[in-house]
Amino acid sequence: MASEPRLAGKVALITGAASGIGAATARLFAREGARLVLTDVNEAGAKALAAEIGQGAIGFEHDVTKEAAWDMVMAETSVAFGRLDVLVNNAGIGRASPILETSYAQWREVIAVNLDSVFLGCRAGIEAMKETGGSIINVSSILGLVGSAMTAAYSASKGGVRLMTKTLALEVAQNGWKIRINSVHPGYIDTPMVSQAVARAPDAEQRRAYLVSQHPLGRLGRAEEIAEGILYLASDASSFMTGAELVIDGGYTAR
Repeated sequence: MASEPRLAGKVALITGAASGIGAATARLFAREGARLVLTDVNEAGAKALAAEIGQGAIGFEHDVTKEAAWDMVMAETSVAFGRLDVLVNNAGIGRASPILETSYAQWREVIAVNLDSVFLGCRAGIEAMKETGGSIINVSSILGLVGSAMTAAYSASKGGVRLMTKTLALEVAQNGWKIRINSVHPGYIDTPMVSQAVARAPDAEQRRAYLVSQHPLGRLGRAEEIAEGILYLASDASSFMTGAELVIDGGYTAR
């Protein structure tokens, strides 16, 4: 006898859904019965994925750094589905540069996309879920746990996501709202963002080999592997888990 889909009847909003971890998560959530709102700065990509998935999924252009954009997406979610049960704050950018070559504008861009957006998303998600409960999953990084040269802005943003997650988990619990908030910390995953970053390196093949060598399992991760962890946190299987960090990194941080 087949088991019931793990997200049957749940409405889930995924940011940065057009590619990589976001797209893999969307496809997995759909297979597990979720009704989906997919957003991305790449409007065509979000709408195309929603059309591919079907099942009433909807896609929107969404600049996650703008309050008004969050207001619009939450309003559209309410109109379409009447509720929100799961929020995956996945949208992000990767940047690396020596500190003396990092402009303040570059710093602000990374913080805005990777950290400010999670604040805005969590605030909107908590408002939407405080009466009904739900799960918020914030996608951080191994570089929110350990340092790495030339990633000051990125590491600061992802470390901020980690501690904001814990703080908000405590706050919603203190208020008696049945919302769980956890973070996911992937290692280097074979996604377009990582591939593009490697391609920009002057020694691309050596750079990729170096990244692979940092994972004791001997390879980069797959987006689908991170999606499985996000699904666990979204589902009722993780009902006693909040304020925690789920590390999926091929052993990167074990050393």
